[in-house]
Parts: sequence; structure tokens; C-alpha cells
Amino acid sequence: MSVFTAVLIGLAMGAVFGLALEKSRVFEPGIIVGQMRLRNFVMLKIFLTAVTTGLVVLAVLHGFGIVKLGPKAVLMGADLIGGALLGVGIAMAGACPGTVAAQIGAGYADARLTLVGGLLGAVAFTYLEPMLNPILLSGGPGKLTLASVTGVPFWMLALGFAVVLIAGLVALERWRPWRTEIGANGDGVIAPPAGQVGPTGAATASSI
Repeated sequence: MSVFTAVLIGLAMGAVFGLALEKSRVFEPGIIVGQMRLRNFVMLKIFLTAVTTGLVVLAVLHGFGIVKLGPKAVLMGADLIGGALLGVGIAMAGACPGTVAAQIGAGYADARLTLVGGLLGAVAFTYLEPMLNPILLSGGPGKLTLASVTGVPFWMLALGFAVVLIAGLVALERWRPWRTEIGANGDGVIAPPAGQVGPTGAATASSI
């Protein structure tokens, strides 16, 4: 595959990803912060659906020998510290590296500051990496997977986890329907036009 072809495929995948983020409303700061505060579960449903889809696709491709898996090494310092910093940053900014671009495209002015902060953080990490590597790249068992520990083929584990996740998603949706969490108008941020009946059944007041 040529570099040009790879760039085109990357742009196409990015466009589909951005469209999915926008239509699912997962890019909205309110949805992200609401998930972090366990007040809505739209974000969790979308992510678990993506994980389930990935498990099924990888199970099929790996089971037929079309692709090979390349798991990364488990590094306690990098995983725990990096994960904690990312989680705190997402909760504070109401955005993550994937959603900030969608927020900018949708017109969220604060997202520009989040993007600048992320770029500055990446530059700072580049200079600090030699000092941080002894802490971040140590204390791990290496490439550890359930398939290697249990001896069960990956495709069987993947399909088994997919079934469990699907059952969990069905239960979660019955408990907290997405329509209720996003809003009766199907958007979650745009109020009904003046004079129309809102989610609570009361007519909205006309703007002055």
C-alpha cells in the first residue's frame, strides 16, 4: 500500500469516525462529563458497542488467518499514570483527543483551547520523555494476553466477551434508554422551536 493510499484511507476513516461521533452526540461536553459523573451512560454504550464490533471483526479475521495480532506490552507506570491523567483531563475539559476535533467542527469555542493545551502537553512530554521513561516503561509483565494465559484461542475468547458485552448493553439500554438520556428531540442540546411542545409537555416561550 502506498503512502498516498494510506492517507486517503485514513481520511475516509476519520470522516466516518467524526460523523459517528456527531450523530451519537458523544462529542458533546455535557455527554462526556455526564458519563464521568455517572449521570448518563450514552458514552459508555457507544464505546462498548465499538469494542463489541471490534471483537467480532478481529475474531473472524484472526480466526481465518487474515490478520495477526500485535499486543503491546503491559507497563504499570505508563498504563496507570497515563490513564489517570487522561481521565482527569477528560473530566475537566469535557473532551478527549478524539472528540476535540468534532467539537471544533461543531462550533464549540472552548475546544480550541483544549486542542492547544493538548499540543503543548505533547511538546512538553517530548522534552520530558528521557526523564520519565524509567518510571513509565518499567514494572510490567510484558506482552500479557488472556489467550496466552488461558491457552484458549483468541477468536473463542473474543466471541465470548462479545456475547457478554451484548447482554450487558441490552440490560443497560433497558435501564437507561438512550432516547431518555439524549432528549426527546433526539439532539440533546437544541431546544424545541418557540411555541412547540418541549420534552416536559409544556409549550416553550417565544423569544423576545
